[in-house]
Amino acid sequence: MNPHLSELQPYPFEKFRQLLAGVTPPAHLREIRLSIGEPQHPTPAFIREALTAALAGLASYPTTLGTAALRRSIVAWLARRYQLDGIDPESGVIPVNGSREALFAFTQTIVDPARGYTPLVVSPNPFYQIYEGAACLAGAEPRFLNTLPDNDYAFDFATLSDAEWQRVQLFFVCSPGNPTGKVLTLDDWRRLFALADRYGFVIAADECYSEIFPDEAAPPLGCLQAATMLGRGYERLVMFSSLSKRSNVPGMRSGFVAGDPAILRSFLLYRTYHGSAMNPAIQAASVAAWNDEEHVRENRRQYRAKFAAVTPLLAQVLPSTTQPDAGFYLWARTPGSDADFARRLFADYNVLLLPGSYLARTAQGINPGAGFVRIALVAPLSDCLEAAGRIRSFISGS
Repeated sequence: MNPHLSELQPYPFEKFRQLLAGVTPPAHLREIRLSIGEPQHPTPAFIREALTAALAGLASYPTTLGTAALRRSIVAWLARRYQLDGIDPESGVIPVNGSREALFAFTQTIVDPARGYTPLVVSPNPFYQIYEGAACLAGAEPRFLNTLPDNDYAFDFATLSDAEWQRVQLFFVCSPGNPTGKVLTLDDWRRLFALADRYGFVIAADECYSEIFPDEAAPPLGCLQAATMLGRGYERLVMFSSLSKRSNVPGMRSGFVAGDPAILRSFLLYRTYHGSAMNPAIQAASVAAWNDEEHVRENRRQYRAKFAAVTPLLAQVLPSTTQPDAGFYLWARTPGSDADFARRLFADYNVLLLPGSYLARTAQGINPGAGFVRIALVAPLSDCLEAAGRIRSFISGS
């Protein structure tokens, strides 16, 4: 067996399942699940229609690089969304089966454990657990930079010594962040690019929450956009995007990577052997989704309504609760243990929230997720309001 399998920790939702084992919530209260970042808005009808209209494509093997129509639609979206006009659809983008699969596979492509030292893969903390698992199975050592509210969730690059930076081969960024919703600024990117230039590591920017934001006039900055604004190319820089949150199609498993063509050539070679070509019908539905923005604006409108209604209600009992820069999570400080809070809330009020400590690791002496819960505002507005009312009752003891 691969010895690195022993380094993997239980996935957050497996730990959550164990936490709730033996708990029977009140039967008169229906379950409200705000623990998982699974969009519950309906999939737009035109995407479903495009999918079913393309079922004849199941008779053909798909190519790893995807159809030209899909790659062109992605490049056109990048131009509209980020004002990126120089991306070649033949070499600058690769369709992938969702960002999760791609983030894992990309790490296996990048990490070189045969340089005479143990490579480091850096990620924010709290973080998406794929970053850690992918690093371990690639033979690298995960390193975590705590992102804390006292520092506006910014990276503290001084956490790593010069000798440690020399060992970094891959740096994961999640902007907007999961679970904090933090969006990196142009100055943040400038500092990170300078470090990448100095030490030669690759930046993998997970931007799967980029299309859930509160102000239509101020979309989150993307990594390729930041590079362009700073007058640089895409050397050692790759972004990951997905339709799951943007278009409410998590079951389609459709996304893309874009960026440094030299890195993408190697990634394409890996994927050719990985057997990860996208289903032809999914590709056709993806073209339809990337080509339309109206449904995305409506999606954001629904999230804005939920944040506007729920945030002030929760802030009255969880005072640290504020609307994030972007994304659909509230990251709320709990009175006492986050795991105990989540377990008792489920036991008493049948509301599911994910303990923040399950999304982080102890680093620099602390677990930065401890004492927080992640509240995913993915359910309908009425359910989110009902959940907020139950949380208020739970905290007040009524």
